[in-house]
Amino acid sequence: MEYLIHSIDLIAKIVEFVGVMIMFLGLVLAFFKAAGAATKFSHDTYLDIRQGVGKSILLGLEVLIAADIMATVVTEPTLRSVVVLGVIVLIRTFLSLSLQVELEGRFPWQKKAEMDNTP
Repeated sequence: MEYLIHSIDLIAKIVEFVGVMIMFLGLVLAFFKAAGAATKFSHDTYLDIRQGVGKSILLGLEVLIAADIMATVVTEPTLRSVVVLGVIVLIRTFLSLSLQVELEGRFPWQKKAEMDNTP
């Protein structure tokens, strides 16, 4: 059983690393886009870079939530650990929701047609 707990903990740490790398590589890619568009940098270029960074942060946050859940599963289920996980998931979910609204201009449950038909 100890080996299984250690393995799941190691997998959770690897998944956390992957989540951070997703955000980091998204930022680096955005900087390369900005450098490539340095001669013709426009508002559209800025929006494209911002969208790319935002999407990589969204994906990274989702992966980090999964890693937190995995890490909590291996620990002994105390009320404190469950509350800490709940708070972390709530904060990251709020950040993800805020980023998605900022990037797409709508909530995830709204269809694109709903936004087009509103006055």
